Amino acid sequence: MNTYRGKHVSATRRSSPSFRRGRHQVRHRHRRRWLFIFLILLVFLVCYPLLEARLIQTERRALKADDLPLEANNLRIVYLSDIHYGFWFSDSDLSRLVSRINNLRPDLVLFGGDYGMDNATAIAFFSALQKQDTLHSRYGVYGVIGDMDRGDSDFTCTQLTEAMSNAGVVPLVNRCVPVNIATRQIYIAGVDDVLTGRPDVKSVARSVSSGDYVIFLSHNPSVVPDAQLATDGSGNLGWFDLGLFGHTHGGQMLFFSSLLGIGDDVPERYRSGWLKENRVDLLISRGVGTSVFPGRLFCFPQIHCMEITY
Repeated sequence: MNTYRGKHVSATRRSSPSFRRGRHQVRHRHRRRWLFIFLILLVFLVCYPLLEARLIQTERRALKADDLPLEANNLRIVYLSDIHYGFWFSDSDLSRLVSRINNLRPDLVLFGGDYGMDNATAIAFFSALQKQDTLHSRYGVYGVIGDMDRGDSDFTCTQLTEAMSNAGVVPLVNRCVPVNIATRQIYIAGVDDVLTGRPDVKSVARSVSSGDYVIFLSHNPSVVPDAQLATDGSGNLGWFDLGLFGHTHGGQMLFFSSLLGIGDDVPERYRSGWLKENRVDLLISRGVGTSVFPGRLFCFPQIHCMEITY
């Protein structure tokens, strides 16, 4: 006798436990897939910035300068800023950095400030620098101080500048010094930090004359508008030819720079990279080290090698 198999049978099959279990398994697979993607993104956001912060790049740039003496043609300058020596930038990191600088065979080495995380670690940086291989710079090593370096008083600032001198670095605090190249001179000028010190751009500008080739250093690029309005000893604007700055870290973390608050005191125009203003070349470096958080995101640390030609 044939058994009737109608719609009720097929409906029962469609709602069978095995069919429902198959749908749940598909949903669980999708959830696991999204969870796996989320974990990969989480690891990337946490670990990759720590890796990127270790990958220092060397930016090379050729510049022309009408005021450069012929004797100084092809002048090679290495500039670096914001090292932040300490837990996240050790003696071994410093040793590698010194080797990298020396391999570039610079004529001048210029530092842009924020050597440590505070005055004590900035002084410790220069003590550690003394123990490293000598920086091979044909015409010397010069540097300004940053907001994290200066300390709470003029006494701590003096301690820092003494440590710089002991390490063979000429401190530039509201000071302009000549650099002898054959029978001619160029000048390197530097001012005190904008946030914690007393920068005196006007007096520094007045110490040079029209026609001098001048490199201007300041840790904080917020000083640029005042520097552009200052006049040299002859009363002329445009007293410097190349301006080198740091402080902003270039934002340090793309998409998250506002959360870190690094360089928020700096006008947007002077946050990162190269600019040309009033025929003057300006560089705002991303720096070497990190602050607030020991990572970088799509903002690689950098040092700069510039070759200046007549």
